[in-house]
Amino acid sequence: MTSNPFFERSTLPYELPDFAVIDEEHYLPAFERGMAVQLVEVAAITRTGDAPTFGNTIEALERSGAVLTRVANVFFNRASSDSSKRIEEIEAEVSPLLAAHRDAVYLDPELFERVEALYAERDRLGLDPEEARLLEQYHLRFVRAGARLDAAQQARLRELNAELAAASTEFGQNNLAATNAATLVLDSAAELAGLGAAAVAAAAENARSLGHAGKWALSLQNVSNQPILAELADPSVRERVMSASLGRGLGDNGNNGVLAVRMAAIRAERAALLGYADHASYAVADQTAKTAPAVEEMLARLVPPAVANAEREAGDLAAAMRADAGEQAELRSWDWQFWSERVRAERFSVDAEALRPYLELKRVLWDGVFFAAELAYGITVRERPDLRGYHPEVRVFEVFDADGTALGLFLGDFFKRPSKRGGAWMNELVSQSRLLGQLPVVVNNLNIGKPPEGEPALLTWDNVRTLFHEFGHALHGLFSDVRFPFFSGTEVPRDFVEFPSQVNEMWMSHPRVLVNYAKHFETGEPIPADLLERLAAAEQFGEGFRTVEYLAATLLDWAWHRLPEADASAGIDAETFEEQALRKAGLALSAIPPRYRTGYFAHIFAGGYGAGYYSYIWSEVLDADTVQWFEDGTASLREKGETFRRELLSRGGSVDPLTAFAAFRGRAPEIEPLLVRRGLTV
Repeated sequence: MTSNPFFERSTLPYELPDFAVIDEEHYLPAFERGMAVQLVEVAAITRTGDAPTFGNTIEALERSGAVLTRVANVFFNRASSDSSKRIEEIEAEVSPLLAAHRDAVYLDPELFERVEALYAERDRLGLDPEEARLLEQYHLRFVRAGARLDAAQQARLRELNAELAAASTEFGQNNLAATNAATLVLDSAAELAGLGAAAVAAAAENARSLGHAGKWALSLQNVSNQPILAELADPSVRERVMSASLGRGLGDNGNNGVLAVRMAAIRAERAALLGYADHASYAVADQTAKTAPAVEEMLARLVPPAVANAEREAGDLAAAMRADAGEQAELRSWDWQFWSERVRAERFSVDAEALRPYLELKRVLWDGVFFAAELAYGITVRERPDLRGYHPEVRVFEVFDADGTALGLFLGDFFKRPSKRGGAWMNELVSQSRLLGQLPVVVNNLNIGKPPEGEPALLTWDNVRTLFHEFGHALHGLFSDVRFPFFSGTEVPRDFVEFPSQVNEMWMSHPRVLVNYAKHFETGEPIPADLLERLAAAEQFGEGFRTVEYLAATLLDWAWHRLPEADASAGIDAETFEEQALRKAGLALSAIPPRYRTGYFAHIFAGGYGAGYYSYIWSEVLDADTVQWFEDGTASLREKGETFRRELLSRGGSVDPLTAFAAFRGRAPEIEPLLVRRGLTV
């Protein structure tokens, strides 16, 4: 193929990929050329004949692989957000090739020799701080990739990496198929009792789009406890939803349990090969946590009060349930959310369905998410309907700094569809880099139920939280101001990357922001002040449940990846292992399943969070401490926003994350604000 849009830099604004001309058949040739060209570039570095310098080795590495970066950024966003049979075929073919290519670079002995030589002389090279950190991080990456292993060990490592890449791709594709297959199709609108008119209409539209006109379809999100369980009045329908949710990828519903066992064994063997006790120890060594015991110490501190909190909540819910359905009624997992909403409504007079008319997507986005960013950071946003996204539903926005200079592009892909994996996430199509002269192009993907044509998209409170959260990731990318792409935006340790996004959630309930966007979609009337007060009072209600389901998933991830090589290689049944792991962790609560079960735990088996799901609560320690900082003191909101942006959001990975935190906070992080937020104090 002589003409391919990935072979050259895009000429569109901000180098936005030209989705008008990109075709599925462009991807594989671009991957093949991208890998081949980068190997030529690496060979040019090693065969230069000149002694290694920062410029001819480290900076040259940063400039290499442009074609591969362009196609990979677009393709893997597409594979997650708008997949197809052909995309899945390409992904399955290219994933092990990319793993082998990465090994070809990082296991190149001549290249490592140059990096090692520079690293040994690093204090005498006269490097500026960002250059010095880049050299250190490259050296660390080479070592962790196996550059110091002997030839036989490297050969085995290559095999493991290729097998792991293929298994991860298969897990993700299985998960999408299993989630789609678990969609509950209902014959009668009566089965949807409890849902508001907008949600019923969305279910009808969903059924129509799936080929079931005249019926109602409830598609699942990629979590155990489906949000719709809070509204469905029929317990038998709730039970069917929960059963479909928990069964995905396991037993007769898929092969992901077997894949999880195999991936845990591969990771354990690889960790042992690289000199670590287990994969968790390997995974955290270059994170802010540094050691597995540090993670375990924090989690051990949280589990007992979280379980006690959840048990108190369970008592309240069971009492309400028995008062309504008789003394024999038993609180089940599919009942928890429903009765939680009933108790919340009674105790705080907050009805989740009554909130929806005040949470219309367009207004929340413009008058909430974008407005909050303008308040704190001075940025403005303008929609660019002239620019095209990768799917007709994708909207493109241009983002400007306070002085009017261009910052980059933001793409919003908000609605669920069968071709999109579950959950919500941020991707970068173009990463900011002064070295390459590039400004950022970032994408937010969500899975909001799409309303019928012409109807407004009314959100749940959780949808609003997710919208603010993901835009926090987007701001991390948009505010990036680094020289090297290695450090751009969200290129920070996994247990730090969620920190800016979680901080951004604070704005959803900030008084100035909330009153600006929470207005009735028909009348424009602001949300009643007394409802706002009740909503604030109700915020911590259910925190026991939320903490326990999260910790259960975290410790399940940890159990899979604390397995030493010998144990991981033994015959393991995924469901039995999961049950034993939760029991050992003290989190085997039948009424609160983990947020993700093994069969659909895409974060750890199809994403980058293996032994890293703890990072959400690790980051929340920093988040809660930062929110307290925003709320305290006499500096204006704008002044604090500028400090946070300058010292942290703009730095990416170019400085040590905890050093960056201390630069604006004035001290190391403290856990107490998190304990208060989650109701875990005595």
